[in-house]
Amino acid sequence: MNVVLRTIALGVFLSVGVYLAQAEDEPSPAATSPADAMTPQEQAFAELLTGSDLVGSFTVDGKESAPKEDRYSITKAVRIKGNRWAIHARIKYGDVDLTVPVAVEVDWAGKTPVLSVSDLKIPGLGSEFGAALLFQGNRYAGTWQHGQVGGHMWGRIERTPAKSTAP
Repeated sequence: MNVVLRTIALGVFLSVGVYLAQAEDEPSPAATSPADAMTPQEQAFAELLTGSDLVGSFTVDGKESAPKEDRYSITKAVRIKGNRWAIHARIKYGDVDLTVPVAVEVDWAGKTPVLSVSDLKIPGLGSEFGAALLFQGNRYAGTWQHGQVGGHMWGRIERTPAKSTAP
C-alpha cells in the first residue's frame, strides 16, 4: 500500500488539490496577459511534459531492497499563473483509471525546472504527500514523502505511446 500511496504522492501528478478550481483546461485571461505570458523555457517545459510518461525507479528510505519500477503518465502540463501549474496526470489503481489535474509549483534553478508539491491531501488516500523533482533534458530526479515515509525517485521522460486503433 505504501508504494501506491507514494506513487500518488508524486502529486506530481496525482491529486485533486486545493487549486483544482484554478486548474482549468484553458488558461485564465489573466494568464494570457503580456505580463504573465509564458517564457520560452516555460513553453519548452510544458511541451516536454505534455503527452509524456515518467519512467523510472524509486527507493524507500531505510529499506535495503533494490529500487522499484515507476511510471507516471502526464496528458497535459498547463501553467496557470506565476509558478502555479496544473499537471493533468493519469491515475491507475485497481479499477480506477482517470485523469485529474494536480496543482503543483514550478520554480527555476537557472534553466532547470524544479516541480514541487507539499502537504497534499488526497481524498480517500490521506494527507501529507509531497515531492520535489528537477528535470534536465529527458531525465528527472528527486525525492518523495508521505508522512514519515519517503525516498528518492529518478528516471527518464518518454513520449506516451499512441493508443492502438486495432479492433
